[in-house]
Amino acid sequence: MFRGRFTHTIDSKGRVSVPVAFRDELRRLSERPPILTNMAECAALFPYEGWIEFEKQLAEASSMQPEVQALQRFMVSGALECPIDSQGRILVPPYLREHAGLDREVTIAGVGKRIELWNKGRFDQDLAMTKARIGEISAAVRQFGL
Repeated sequence: MFRGRFTHTIDSKGRVSVPVAFRDELRRLSERPPILTNMAECAALFPYEGWIEFEKQLAEASSMQPEVQALQRFMVSGALECPIDSQGRILVPPYLREHAGLDREVTIAGVGKRIELWNKGRFDQDLAMTKARIGEISAAVRQFGL
């Protein structure tokens, strides 16, 4: 499980350091490179096997529903293996940098089974909106047994 958040700088080539604790956990969970893909307002890094399980769940969803098709298209077509280099960095391709707005400061957040890469300003804004609505969000999540 991935927990915590860090701020790192993305370089002009699109490389960003993955925090040591996250790198160690990714390596512990899989010998294969992690998978990087689109999420709503960020990019997400999954351990290889975790991604395969997620992709399987997407594939098993009703592909007759346009929303399922759209989510499959969005996430699966954007996914690629993302090796960690000898300096602990990943290369975020231009289309994912553009999608997530990654330009200088990147918040790298552990979110359970995945790691999210956010534009720092966008992450701070999203977190502030969540804090403002935490009571409403907590009530909505309780219906799922959490």
